[in-house]
Amino acid sequence: MDIDIKGKDYVKIDYTGSLADGSVFDSSEGREPLAFILDVGMLIPGLEADVKEAKTGDKRKVIIAPENAYGEIKQEAVQDVPKTQFPEDLKLEVGMALQAQTDQGPIPANVKEIKEESVIVDFNHPLAGQQLTFDYEVLEKRPATDDDLKAIMGN
Repeated sequence: MDIDIKGKDYVKIDYTGSLADGSVFDSSEGREPLAFILDVGMLIPGLEADVKEAKTGDKRKVIIAPENAYGEIKQEAVQDVPKTQFPEDLKLEVGMALQAQTDQGPIPANVKEIKEESVIVDFNHPLAGQQLTFDYEVLEKRPATDDDLKAIMGN
């Protein structure tokens, strides 16, 4: 993957992401902090915009509308897929998380309904349509180096 990082910032944060009802959907607690480079598409737009304004040591909270996170729910992303498209030995269940292979790589999907000949599958991101809240602390923010990019991308 070719990413130009000249003039971009390398950032590390500890964070907790929660939904409007307060339930936590992701957190760095008990894991390594999240490391990323700004302005190269590694974060959802709403979080990236807020982090750009932050400095090392800042503790912040940002509420992000769906259009600045994983988007609104798109009805066209809910599709009727023939059962023949699934492996024969796969025991399909409503609510089951799947990964669909596309030309752009794997995407998450969710089984909504099982019919006699087909399966209703939702290809929307699981967090589409959700307002997200991130509580985070900026542990490090500085100009990015090629080594930072290699460490993040696993090269």
